[in-house]
Amino acid sequence: MKNRLEPMAAFFASRADGYDDHMLKEVDGCKEGYLEMAQRIPKSCKTLLDLGCGTGLELDEIFKVLPDIRVTGIDLTQTMLDILKQKHPDKQMTLICGSYFDVPFGTEGYDCAVSFQTMHHFSHGVKTGLYRKIYHALKPGGVYIECDYMVEKQEEEDFYYAENARLRREQGIPGDAFTHYDTPCTIENQIRMLHCAGFCEVEKVFRRESTTMLVAKTEKEMV
Repeated sequence: MKNRLEPMAAFFASRADGYDDHMLKEVDGCKEGYLEMAQRIPKSCKTLLDLGCGTGLELDEIFKVLPDIRVTGIDLTQTMLDILKQKHPDKQMTLICGSYFDVPFGTEGYDCAVSFQTMHHFSHGVKTGLYRKIYHALKPGGVYIECDYMVEKQEEEDFYYAENARLRREQGIPGDAFTHYDTPCTIENQIRMLHCAGFCEVEKVFRRESTTMLVAKTEKEMV
């Protein structure tokens, strides 16, 4: 069936071998975004939570800047985590195969959290709840950095959400099932959700085509 929605984990598992090339060469802004994200990690950061880490393209660059950083990476796809392990066998990584909605993050355990091109599949309510979870997982002065597919106009966002709902209805897929379909939000809505989750300062720091990076800070500055 044309536009058949695939379960999220199966979608990425079937594309794991070509994922790095696709992101670096075919998705505008990602190659530059990985470099930008690495530079935005506070130099004092010792513990990092990576949500939807995949094959670790952002970590490839982060490890160049902070080679001794301790990483907890969460991803739905074991095949991608295996690729990440092979790329960085000597790094301090705890890799968890599962949904970052279900995996406990703990409280105030991380200096920084990141996500790269993984959040543009979920509703406002679901994302805001996740952002609260991230906020509580960060130490005082912690930073969350999100680089994702975002749009500029509300009409664009509304179109993608409506299409996703239509396809789910036609294919009998429950609204809470994790399927792969892009539902990018506007930059303004993303910032609003992060503020609602508790972050006191949210700034857009990078945009290339639709690839956009936000830095969200907690109450106190990291020293």
